[in-house]
Amino acid sequence: MAVEGQPLLALDNVSVHYGGIEALSEVSLVVYPGEVVTLIGANGAGKSTTLRAISRLVPLSEGEIRYVGASIAQLRPDQVVRQGIAHAPEGRRMLTRLTVEDNLELGAYTRRDRSGIAATMQRQFELFPRLAERRRQLAGTLSGGEQQMLAIARALMSEPKLLLLDEPSLGLAPVVVQAIFGAIDELRTAGVTILLVEQNARLALQRADRGYVLEAGRIAMNGTGTQLLHDERVKHAYLG
Repeated sequence: MAVEGQPLLALDNVSVHYGGIEALSEVSLVVYPGEVVTLIGANGAGKSTTLRAISRLVPLSEGEIRYVGASIAQLRPDQVVRQGIAHAPEGRRMLTRLTVEDNLELGAYTRRDRSGIAATMQRQFELFPRLAERRRQLAGTLSGGEQQMLAIARALMSEPKLLLLDEPSLGLAPVVVQAIFGAIDELRTAGVTILLVEQNARLALQRADRGYVLEAGRIAMNGTGTQLLHDERVKHAYLG
C-alpha cells in the first residue's frame, strides 16, 4: 500500500513506566488509513503496552499520541472509543455470565442508534457465523476460539475506524487461527485499519502492509511486511 497523506494514528516518542520499570522508551510509529500494521517482538517487549497506551489504559510518561491529527493523550478510554478506536485486548475479557448478544450490545455502549446497532450486530454474525449459532449462549461456555471471535466482534460493535488487536491467535488451534485471520482479511477488504499485535510473526507479516519490531520497549526495526519477512535478523529471532 502506498503510504501518503496524514496518518490515521501517530505515536511520537512515547514512553511508559510501570513504577520504576520503563515499559516503552521513545516509541514512534504511524498507521495510515486502510493499512494493516503489525507489532512483533518477544514477550515483554512492550507490544501490549503500546496498544494500552493508545487506548489510554496506561498513562504516558512522555511523548504524544495523535489520531486524525489531534492529540488523544489526555482522553479517557471511553472518549478514545468515541473517537473511533476500538481495542480487542489480550485475554478476551468476556463478561462470562452474559450471553453473546449481551456482550455485543455492551460493545456498542457509546452508540444510541438502535437500528444501526442491530445492523452492526448482524454484520458480526456474518463475519463470525459461529457466534450467530451461539447468540443466546453464555460467553463463559464458549470455546477459546469462540471467545476470541466474540472479543473481536464486540470491539467492532462501536464501528471503529481503527481496530487494535492484541494477540488474537494466542492459544488457539490452527484451524481456529485460520478462521480468525480470515476475518482479519475480510475486515481489511472492508477498509478497517488494523494495528495488530501477534505472537505468530509469520502470519502477521504475511498480512501486514508494514511492521515494527519492538525489543525491550524500543523500536528496533521497521519496514514493509515483505521486507521484515525476508530480513535475516527477523527470520532468526521470530520466524524460526
